[in-house]
Amino acid sequence: MSKPKLRHIALSVDDPFATADFYMQAFDMEKVGETDSPLARGVYLSDGTMCLAILKFKSGKWAGESGKDYQGLHHMGFWVDKLEDSHEQIIAAGGTHFAGRPSESDGDISNTHYEVKYYDPNGVMVDTSSKGWKGAKRD
Repeated sequence: MSKPKLRHIALSVDDPFATADFYMQAFDMEKVGETDSPLARGVYLSDGTMCLAILKFKSGKWAGESGKDYQGLHHMGFWVDKLEDSHEQIIAAGGTHFAGRPSESDGDISNTHYEVKYYDPNGVMVDTSSKGWKGAKRD
């Protein structure tokens, strides 16, 4: 079994496209995708290894405790082998489960990428994914 890898960081911002322009110009990041789902509108950038999601959340439900109007570092994501195994490990370490796959009540989620979400003991949101993120590489 592989060691989990930090491969995703998400920012909550007011204007995802202007913020993406900044990171592309300042750090030569590449745009690898966009989203406009019932959960958030945003841009995905990559440096070739990490995925930086720049998001404007549409509702407080998926923004979590910080709320949809919060601006700043929102969460980070770890690429894991198996979601079930990482769930047990996170809970045993003191994490709290927040959310899994969005449901149809959240709107059309047919093309929505999802992660299993937790809070660490300090209240920081952490995602796990067994499929990774756009522009991220496992190893």
